[in-house]
Amino acid sequence: MRIIYLGDIVSRSGREAVIGAVRPLKEKYAFDALVVNADNAAHGFGCTPKICNTLFQAGVTAIVTGDHVWNQKELFSFLDDCKRIVRPLNYSETLPGVGAREIPLDNGKKLLLAEVVGRVFMEAVNCPLLALDKLLSRYILGKNIDAIFVDIHAEATAEKQAFAHFFDGRVSAVIGSHTHVPTNDAVILPKGTAYQSDAGMCGDYNSVIGFDPQTPIERLKDKYSLGHLEPSTGRATVCGTFVETDEQTGLAVKIEPIKFTL
Repeated sequence: MRIIYLGDIVSRSGREAVIGAVRPLKEKYAFDALVVNADNAAHGFGCTPKICNTLFQAGVTAIVTGDHVWNQKELFSFLDDCKRIVRPLNYSETLPGVGAREIPLDNGKKLLLAEVVGRVFMEAVNCPLLALDKLLSRYILGKNIDAIFVDIHAEATAEKQAFAHFFDGRVSAVIGSHTHVPTNDAVILPKGTAYQSDAGMCGDYNSVIGFDPQTPIERLKDKYSLGHLEPSTGRATVCGTFVETDEQTGLAVKIEPIKFTL
């Protein structure tokens, strides 16, 4: 299976770049599944049903979210109704949506898509290890599911690495998101799981993680600012990760970072 994951989409420039990238990505990688992170797609904070449907119409297979999933109330019912979007698995089960879905693909295969949020330097949530471990008790990679892709939406690199090693050999890929900065550590772990600490963002890199630099500079310099974070509107760069899995085992045979500007 050939899977492309695109990191956090930041606002309009990121959305437009991703939509424009679908065709060239398909031509180059002949992907079976295109997964995108839309946690910052709505003016930098969360996502909306309209944005999700626009991404689906452009050729996106499935969407993951993150810690901003609750920023747009109109998304809440969509999380329940749409079968191609997940929110973090380790939030309370009483909240809208689910943290994992089986995604049927055009090639007849099934991809299990799951997401967790981290706990280091982030809000208190349930344990991501225990949440995913419980989910995986129902799946055997290469037996009753063809591939398992996990997004870990977290701040700390060490937390992401420990998480990936814990699940090495049980999932096809663990790819990090949330920091908006692509890391140069794409690797296949010893037992066959593809890993990268952060896929980066799809947005304007002449910015502070996708936002106009002025307010972040004020907050850093003076610890005080009346300004609100405003997404940067310049030309966006598309960043992500390509993972190819073995048809029999579901384990990774290739991982390749993606970065380009249309």
